[in-house]
Amino acid sequence: MKKCPAIGTRNWKRTAMRGNFESVRQEVNANNDMSRCLTVCLSCVLILISPCLSAWPDEILLDDYRDGLSPKWEEKSFEGRTEYQVTREDNQLCVRASSNASASGLYYKIDYDTKEYPLLMWRWKVDHVLSKGDALHKDGDDYAARVYVIFPSWAFWKTKALNYVWANKLPQGEAVPNPFAKNAIMIAVESGPERTGRWTEGKRNVFEDYRRYFGGEPPKVGAIAIMTDTDNTGEAATAWYGPISILSGSSR
Repeated sequence: MKKCPAIGTRNWKRTAMRGNFESVRQEVNANNDMSRCLTVCLSCVLILISPCLSAWPDEILLDDYRDGLSPKWEEKSFEGRTEYQVTREDNQLCVRASSNASASGLYYKIDYDTKEYPLLMWRWKVDHVLSKGDALHKDGDDYAARVYVIFPSWAFWKTKALNYVWANKLPQGEAVPNPFAKNAIMIAVESGPERTGRWTEGKRNVFEDYRRYFGGEPPKVGAIAIMTDTDNTGEAATAWYGPISILSGSSR
């Protein structure tokens, strides 16, 4: 009886194909198992790191003054010395600033991006505005209270600052360049005597203020400062500064 080579060949091919399909099936199953394993592992990693991802606060509080003035505050004197001390005013912890023909400020070094934290919020109170205060002239460049944000540069003459002030004559909401330095903008958050003697709240979008008054994208902030100064007018003033907060965009 003769063998049929064709039939033998077809059987070999079928066997070979079945073998190939089986090896492919096993490889696919192995890949699926690996994918499932990776998915499980990735899920576990995400669960573990999710608290870290949400750890960035919506609010950064510079100092609550509960332990006195934080050592992170540093003093800068321009003319004489304004006296700053932590006190309790109207049942609120705050910094009391007393100036008598003097100009010195406290600044708090902090590095952050105003794209991520555009909002600045604080509370303040002044006993009176300066009668000779005038934002347009050098001899009137004094304020009972100011909170300002500093954008440092490697070249000091390129350093910029947004000054949020309690003005005397400059109408509330208006802004002008500082008469001594054009890279400092004076923004009247409060103005005049109407609200003196009581706490008021200031809230500004620093990111938008920078783009409005300087143009372009703001660099990172390098410091936030407070100052009560009366050296140019020769007057005296007292102000109280509550805690200052930096808020994220989600806090709007």
